[in-house]
Amino acid sequence: MPFSSSQETMPQTSIVFSSILGSSCSGQVQPGMGERGSVAGSSGDLIFQEGRLISGSLEALMEHLVPTVDYYPDRTYIFTFLLSSRVFIPPHDLLARVGQICLERRQQLETGSEKAKLKSFSAKIVQLLKEWTEAFPYDFQDEKAMAELKVITHRVTQCDEENGTVKKAIAQMTQSLLLSLAARNQLQELREKLRSPAMDKGSVLKAKPPATQKDILGVCCDPLVLAQQLTHIELERVSSIHPEDLMQIVSHMDSRDKHRCRGDLTKTYSLEAYDNWFNCLSMLVATEVCRVVKKKHRTRMLEFFIDVARECFNIGNFNSMMAIISGMNLSPVARLKKTWSKVKTAKFDVLEHHMDPSSNFCNYRTALQGATQRSQMANSSREKIVIPVFNLFVKDIYFLHKIHTNHLPNGHVNFKKFWEISRQIHEFMTWTQVECPFEKEKKIQNYLLTAPIYSEEALFIASFESEGPENHMEKDSWKTLRTTLLNRA
Repeated sequence: MPFSSSQETMPQTSIVFSSILGSSCSGQVQPGMGERGSVAGSSGDLIFQEGRLISGSLEALMEHLVPTVDYYPDRTYIFTFLLSSRVFIPPHDLLARVGQICLERRQQLETGSEKAKLKSFSAKIVQLLKEWTEAFPYDFQDEKAMAELKVITHRVTQCDEENGTVKKAIAQMTQSLLLSLAARNQLQELREKLRSPAMDKGSVLKAKPPATQKDILGVCCDPLVLAQQLTHIELERVSSIHPEDLMQIVSHMDSRDKHRCRGDLTKTYSLEAYDNWFNCLSMLVATEVCRVVKKKHRTRMLEFFIDVARECFNIGNFNSMMAIISGMNLSPVARLKKTWSKVKTAKFDVLEHHMDPSSNFCNYRTALQGATQRSQMANSSREKIVIPVFNLFVKDIYFLHKIHTNHLPNGHVNFKKFWEISRQIHEFMTWTQVECPFEKEKKIQNYLLTAPIYSEEALFIASFESEGPENHMEKDSWKTLRTTLLNRA
């Protein structure tokens, strides 16, 4: 029988507004994210510990981002600061401040004996802007940010009148940025046009479909092939999620920092769309089971999905695996005791073990760590696949944010905290960039994405029609459903 706690730990609600609000999952967060500990050294308003930057004032961190003649920031720092800074300051305001620092440093070079190094400084500024526009192109969709970008690039080209190398680099950067923004906007427009699978509201009392109606087994009877197609869908959908989207989890939910950057709520669309896919897959699994008329065929359907979930696990597609298990744990499916009694549950018991929510999903996290190690050492795309349970990943980011302060008692930004958030987001983004090695089966994917799914009400009707109510509570529920549908008719 399916374990009952899954329904509570994996709620089917919008990820940004509900699923991260649980109280039991804090992820593998390590204590001491800069709130305490000895300081090994400092440089102005920047504090280092064992050679690693752990805190600093926001102004000092911004200055640390901007190159000088003899200095260029580490790429890891660039990514981490640009990602985390939006919690404190909107990207266009940060860009304006970067431009101001650039101007101040440029003026120092112009008036001093370092004028010969002006071109080298300008090239470093262009390189920084190039890394920014490549990592976070959506920051420049804002007209204010684009205007600031033009101001900075105009300033740095003033030293490049002879051979135009800086101008050429800026032109290439701008062209790439515009192409990236256009591609992202087109993708979002396309995804907004795609509707969720049609929902069968159960408008008539008899919820069972005709015996000739196609089901998943009529489209694909091979669990491995279906798991591969689910992996295709997962990788396509998760690829639309960007680092700044994930950082919205922090900036939207931090109600204590009055200077936070709320960001654009539309940027959470990709998160909600991916969360919706999880919910739809869970409901599709439940629909495929409950709509089957004969107990023997329902048993076969359950065993088929158990095999699919196992193949997803072997691939490293933990998100589809959890969605399938969640679907089988929905009450309309879980209550089918006569059907479950015929299921060979040994393989399902293994899945339950891996997805056991106790000890903060310790077993799952162990399996995820194994998949991550396999991915890091892999030579093929097949071995690189890691698709984590997205709800749990988001919860980990959120609770990492909640249990560690943004600022230390001295007013410094707790940068050690943001190093860890950045590390986890960067690792996730690495997983999203894996190219799916499996051949796409359009017929199967079309079914998975467009097959009608039952509403919760229709699932209960179908479930009660398959196996009648067994206690007073179920009898009352069945009676209420029948009355509601008869009145509706």
